[in-house]
Amino acid sequence: MEFAQVTTELLAILFVVAIVAGLLDTLAGGGGLIALPALILSGVPPLAALGTNKLQGSMGTATASVMMLKNKRVKWHEVKKLMLLAFIGAIFGTIAVQFVDQEMLTYVIPIVICFIGLYFLISPTASNQQKEPKISKRRYQNIVVPTIGCYDGFFGPGTGSFFSLAGISLRGHGIIDATAIAKTLNFATNIASLIVFLIAGKIVWAIGLVMMLGQVIGAWIGSHCLFSINPKYLRLLVVVMCFGMLIKYSHSMGWLGFI
Repeated sequence: MEFAQVTTELLAILFVVAIVAGLLDTLAGGGGLIALPALILSGVPPLAALGTNKLQGSMGTATASVMMLKNKRVKWHEVKKLMLLAFIGAIFGTIAVQFVDQEMLTYVIPIVICFIGLYFLISPTASNQQKEPKISKRRYQNIVVPTIGCYDGFFGPGTGSFFSLAGISLRGHGIIDATAIAKTLNFATNIASLIVFLIAGKIVWAIGLVMMLGQVIGAWIGSHCLFSINPKYLRLLVVVMCFGMLIKYSHSMGWLGFI
């Protein structure tokens, strides 16, 4: 998909945005809360913004997933079925969003971002201690994982955090293990969504490719910091940037005419 307003300055800004998004997404989740509003503020149509976000986000989650598997933080035989079910859920969600009116997405996107930002703000900080699972492995992989995958296909931002939260609250994983597993599941959902958006032609390639490079850099840095940094500080940064983007988006839409 072509986008006439691509400039060198815009690409440079979005490159930096992608680095920050890849770093934060790897460490705390929520990188899409930064990347998606930035794409829309750049003038990219909502559906194309979703597709382009999947293109650049898939590279970040791919880099993080490879690092998790390489460092043996995640075992392939333990996540391959979860990844498949997340992939299937995302396929259904991405197909569904193709039939949503783009004008409606203009209003849905900031609303969802607001709710996710509030979630990051008020959710309790998880510990790294293992706890007793609250639901069976079968229910988790057959219901919870595809549902989150479907959400990622339909919208996306916050998916990595939702996978982490589900692993912590429902399967009793520690925060580090849950975050590592979440990277692989988020990669599966991003690839599934990307395939559908590619077929639908809803990707701005010039922007997506530049942001992919930024995502690789950010995810690489984040993968090396994941086990030594305090995630609560990163979550605070996600909240601040999320609501900052939300205010800017609302202003650009003329909803905050008094600013």
